Amino acid sequence: MENKWLFILIFLLAPFLLLAQEEESKLEYVYQTFKSVKMVNMHSTETLKKRTLDIRIGHKFGDLAGSGGGWQNFFGLEEAADIMIGAEYGITDNIGVGVSRVKGAAGLFKNMVGTFKYRFLQQTKGKGMPLTLTFVGIANLSTQKKLNDTGTIQDFDKFAHRMAYSAQIIAARKFGERFSLQISPGYIHRNAVRSPDTNGFVYLAAATRLQISKVFGIIADATYPFSPMRKTQRGYYPSLGVGLEIETGGHIFQVNFTNSKGITETDYIPYTQSNWAEGQFRLAFMISRIFNL
Repeated sequence: MENKWLFILIFLLAPFLLLAQEEESKLEYVYQTFKSVKMVNMHSTETLKKRTLDIRIGHKFGDLAGSGGGWQNFFGLEEAADIMIGAEYGITDNIGVGVSRVKGAAGLFKNMVGTFKYRFLQQTKGKGMPLTLTFVGIANLSTQKKLNDTGTIQDFDKFAHRMAYSAQIIAARKFGERFSLQISPGYIHRNAVRSPDTNGFVYLAAATRLQISKVFGIIADATYPFSPMRKTQRGYYPSLGVGLEIETGGHIFQVNFTNSKGITETDYIPYTQSNWAEGQFRLAFMISRIFNL
């Protein structure tokens, strides 16, 4: 008797299940809203395809101009503000994890950085989903030697003081074949800070990309920290960056200019103290090589 009612239920639901499957098959997802998982400074909504490995090398030089730049340090090329080497792997088409070693430019140094990305909504063509939404979580662990100086955050009174975190939701939309835009509210938390700074604060970031040819694209991003100390004290600036993105087969090469010295969110968002107007910006590059495993 129970099997009889089960077959009747399946018979009644079958047309609706087939209709739902047909509607799902009609969905056309929008791909490559951005070419890379990274912009100038911030992450993009992009995630790697399943079983894809992305090896990345990044470098930020010293000030190109201003009092700290110019010919005396070969326009910043003789200095290394920050350096990173890392890898990111696509567990699924929508979930990726990464780990990298980052020199650090301010705050914490000699860092191991873990990244988790989850794209939980994807833009579709037509009247479907208008946006792509991705969560990005970052955990930063400093491995530098403890300093016996209570006036710095590197005295590491507790192991937890070596940690800093960032979490953000990125909303992006691709407008046609050439233009993409994303906005990202986020939160930074550092376990150790100097007074009168606060451990955590909210930030808002935005980024855009303009495809100018099959190979070349222009990228830009900006991040503004909503921090009480950074609002009342001089010497802190929003992070601003612009760059050229070059796609060559399995490589993506980005050449950027930015006022931020740090590479990771837990570094460049709270510690950007360089002013574009005073020539305190630097050349930077990021190289990405994709491997299909």
